[in-house]
Amino acid sequence: MGWIIGIVIAVLVLVVIISSVKVVNTGYVYVVERLGQFYRVLPPGLHIMIPFMDFVRKKISMKQQILDIEPQNVITKDNVNIQADNVIFYQVLNAKDAVYNIENYVYGIMYSTITNMRNIIGDMSLDEVLAGRDKINMKLLDIVDSITDAYGIKILSVEIKNIVPPQEIQIAMEKQMKAEREKRAAILIAEGDRSSAIARAEGEKQSNILRAEAEKESNIRRAEGLKESQLLEAQGKARAIELLADADASAIMRVNRSIIESGTDARVIALKQVEALKELSMNPANKLILPVEGMSALGSVAALADIIKNTPVNPPIVKMDQDN
Repeated sequence: MGWIIGIVIAVLVLVVIISSVKVVNTGYVYVVERLGQFYRVLPPGLHIMIPFMDFVRKKISMKQQILDIEPQNVITKDNVNIQADNVIFYQVLNAKDAVYNIENYVYGIMYSTITNMRNIIGDMSLDEVLAGRDKINMKLLDIVDSITDAYGIKILSVEIKNIVPPQEIQIAMEKQMKAEREKRAAILIAEGDRSSAIARAEGEKQSNILRAEAEKESNIRRAEGLKESQLLEAQGKARAIELLADADASAIMRVNRSIIESGTDARVIALKQVEALKELSMNPANKLILPVEGMSALGSVAALADIIKNTPVNPPIVKMDQDN
């Protein structure tokens, strides 16, 4: 019997020793009481406790935690009953305060958020609530964080997930949004038509300007071409008359030279000269410049006859000057 008692005592001692050794994992702390009073907070690591005197009151996570609050009915300033839910991010900074200053700090965070959310939304209209989520979040964060300071808890963020208005309000809002979209679409279409009309008018204006400039340039070139054509035609006619006159003058000079060289009778020479002058004067482009003596000698037919009857003399040479 003695050895059985010894084994039991050994087992009890082993159990006591094992229970006195505590290993705290990373991210957690243990709140330890000694003889019913707070003793200390055990950080992560290996710790030895006194059996039957030290007791782990609570294990506290020091990591960031998430608290999801279910949708709550909230009445706005304009008496619209909506549903809103929150997500809260928090972290325990003081384990002792979280254990001894409040019975359940999770409930404390949750109910503080719900109550203050109702107060904040109750001072806002539905439109302000729908458009002011960030404003509501900031107010809730400031208020709830100041409350949870006494719990040793830091509120990191408060976010409203959803705001759900009543069904009839949703239908009205959808109709309003549809009307706004149709209005914006009509405005965009009108602006597009206006821009298109302006662009077409500008294009037509530029087209007319270019067409007028092209027509003007064409008329100028046509006039210049006609002018050059007429000038060339006139120059050609003048050149032809000049060549014809030169040919006539050359012919007369050759006739005079042949008569002089052959010693033809003076009367024949005179008659030939008169015929040549007559033929030359028939061309309207020719002008005859004769010496004064020739003009007086050829003043009349009688004078010409007297010249023919007189003694032969050297025949006068006719001088021609052409002026185009």
